[in-house]
Amino acid sequence: MAVGQNNIVPDKKKVHDSQIEQVHSLMSRDLNGSGRLFGGQLVSWIDEVAGIVARRHAQTSVVTAAIDNLIFKSGAKINDIIVLIGRVTYVGKTSMEVRVDTYVESNEGFRKMINRAYLVMVSLDEKGCPQSVPGLIIEAEEERAEWDAGVRRSELRAIRRKEGF
Repeated sequence: MAVGQNNIVPDKKKVHDSQIEQVHSLMSRDLNGSGRLFGGQLVSWIDEVAGIVARRHAQTSVVTAAIDNLIFKSGAKINDIIVLIGRVTYVGKTSMEVRVDTYVESNEGFRKMINRAYLVMVSLDEKGCPQSVPGLIIEAEEERAEWDAGVRRSELRAIRRKEGF
């Protein structure tokens, strides 16, 4: 077991241990000039969700190192219910990849995906230096597929860093 912020942290955690769901009702302050959800507001919510997921997993402070694959699939308008679901998909030594899916939810409870994003979050010690994170226990085929894709995304990020991106 590792020690983090004076707490005992398990060596590994399950995906559902840190998964969260956050809900917002779109108001006029959340809209752009076209009357649709302002992309910057959505990015802020996505980053917040990823940070909470990563903090729950690592049980430390975290910072956002990268946002990958931020694709706006559909818009949202005033009074829409927005649901963000975040989960850890892959962990490295000091970093975690967090997937955040965003949906518009109808009054009947049906959800339509409007965005998917992958973020890399880094665990920090009390001095602000990167520190180790717990491993991830894979329990389902979907989690295995996400892990395998996370390995590939991590390799691609390393290539981009080497190329100066």
